[in-house]
Amino acid sequence: MAHIVLVTGGARSGKSDYALTRAEQIDGRRCFIATCEVLDEEMAERVGKHRRDRDSNLWTTVEEPRGVATLLEEGGYDTYLIDCLTLWVSNTMAEHASQEESCGEEQIAGEITSVIEAARKQDGTVVIVTNEVGMGIVPENALARKYRDLIGVCNRMIGAAAAEVVLVSCGIPLHIKK
Repeated sequence: MAHIVLVTGGARSGKSDYALTRAEQIDGRRCFIATCEVLDEEMAERVGKHRRDRDSNLWTTVEEPRGVATLLEEGGYDTYLIDCLTLWVSNTMAEHASQEESCGEEQIAGEITSVIEAARKQDGTVVIVTNEVGMGIVPENALARKYRDLIGVCNRMIGAAAAEVVLVSCGIPLHIKK
């Protein structure tokens, strides 16, 4: 059964750096699952920085905006780093919308359950990065509120399944669950 670590925090809090350093301390084969889709120049620059931060000799990088559960089920690695769940939720919502399907709490709970079940089947470590988006102001539009709520559902479910939960604030890891 996998050792699941959930790393959360605000934007630019240092959570990805913490997760990367943490995962690189684990011996064996490592897979970085990048969920970001490059849709504009600014995002391309962010992705480029993340790529430069990773030592390509230590990581196999797979860019997968949606099929995280499938990648985990394929196995083959000792450590997985999924960065990030927040973009995965956004991608999931967009895919459902493109198919004119509903994507509410029930649908997202079903999809994140598949990710959790696939993660639990691993023999090594699965580190999942997510944003804590529910600590700010209430968004003014319904889509943004729904997005915030769906991320909250996913974070709660993974937090419950994880052996460890780390909140990174101001670059400092705070161990919430260990």
